[in-house]
Amino acid sequence: MTFASGDPTTLLLLRHGETALTPEKRFSGSGGSDPRLSEVGRRQAEAAAGMLAALGPVDAVVSSPLRRCRETAEAAARLLELEVRLAGGLREADFGTWDGLTFAEVRDKYPDELAAWLASPAAIPGETGESLESVTRRVAWSRDKLLAQYTGRTVLIVSHVAPLRTLLRLALGAPPESLFRMELAAASVSAVSYYGDGSSSVRFLNDTSHLR
Repeated sequence: MTFASGDPTTLLLLRHGETALTPEKRFSGSGGSDPRLSEVGRRQAEAAAGMLAALGPVDAVVSSPLRRCRETAEAAARLLELEVRLAGGLREADFGTWDGLTFAEVRDKYPDELAAWLASPAAIPGETGESLESVTRRVAWSRDKLLAQYTGRTVLIVSHVAPLRTLLRLALGAPPESLFRMELAAASVSAVSYYGDGSSSVRFLNDTSHLR
């Protein structure tokens, strides 16, 4: 993959704020309920919006279509005076029958299935869910589309744990298992820059300083 020379294209990666499921660390994918931000999550979204506005010019805001991301993106877009564009490729993974369960509950009820999912990106979670291989394909497609459209500019992406970890993993050239070794807190901000020679650089990861 190559990009035009000149200024880097920077993707600011914002995870959505908390929902009622977030503090309980429950699986919340694209195939289950579509929870809205909690009161805490709304405050987090406003705090992240202030931090992003202070970073400097942002040229576009692109969000997963799920409600928690749209609400988070709208808070940032208001301060940045931009409209929110939706991108289906940035939606969360579908966790099938695991949706709404905690990690511990999945481990107790589906130990073999969970072990397979942790070991292989081709494994299907929750019987009818989406493999991490599939997530990677659509996230990479969305990334390439944005890099072509916004070459040399800065784009805010509002998404979920699996897509954002995937963008960071691909930028680092890290193996699939690294997805489970990244912490991305609710309303955290990370950033990746892409350069004209095709290289990428993770500028920062999981910044939550605006939430303190």
